[in-house]
Amino acid sequence: MHRKLLTVITEEALERPLIKIINEAGARGYTVTEAWGSGRRGARAAGIEQGANIRVEVICEEDMAWQIAEILHQRYFKDFAMVLYLSDVQVIRGEKF
Repeated sequence: MHRKLLTVITEEALERPLIKIINEAGARGYTVTEAWGSGRRGARAAGIEQGANIRVEVICEEDMAWQIAEILHQRYFKDFAMVLYLSDVQVIRGEKF
């Protein structure tokens, strides 16, 4: 079964509001992990340091992924470090997503 994987890489401070948006959109689940790396804004550390990043992944229907992405774009792109991307995925247990 085909679904979309919405990946959000952003500041750890946004974890709770991000999860609230995902739940309100009707997603059946999500995964949050620590994220670190380097990009246009320089290196970002993970762990307990202030300014750590997280990666949030949501597998859902395409319309829902775009709905979540648009809300995040409107609310957070201006003031927070955030990267969003969508990937096509095939899931084995489609009823879960």
